Amino acid sequence: MNDDELIYRRVLHAPRELVWRCLTEPAELAQFWGPSGMTTPFDGIVVELRPGGRFETLMLGEHGSHRMIATFTDVVAPERLGWVEPASGMHTTSTLNDLGDGTTEVVIHQRHVPEPMRRPEARAGFLTSLDKLEQHLAHRLQGDRS
Repeated sequence: MNDDELIYRRVLHAPRELVWRCLTEPAELAQFWGPSGMTTPFDGIVVELRPGGRFETLMLGEHGSHRMIATFTDVVAPERLGWVEPASGMHTTSTLNDLGDGTTEVVIHQRHVPEPMRRPEARAGFLTSLDKLEQHLAHRLQGDRS
């Protein structure tokens, strides 16, 4: 791994197909996308789920907003999702590994990560976005049982 790479791993207590939907459907993304303290309104999300398609999010927080503009590079449902952010050159690949027991390991590999996003506080913020995904999945699974 190079100095400008980051890898995050998380085991989620949800089936891979549900995790995939949450990562690729705007209505789902709007429920959790972004670090703690930020929201992502539905109308600020664009998902053209195909290689070459757009992936855009607008995250809003107390201290301002952040727009991510990316292009999908890899779409293999429900296993792998990749995109590149042209402004920074950062590549993100999310791999969803079905662990066979109703859980999914998510491995997020980021390459060419800008220096500010490699700082400990930025990495901690990214981990809170995985916490939000985990909470959203738990809520979705509770709702599916009723």
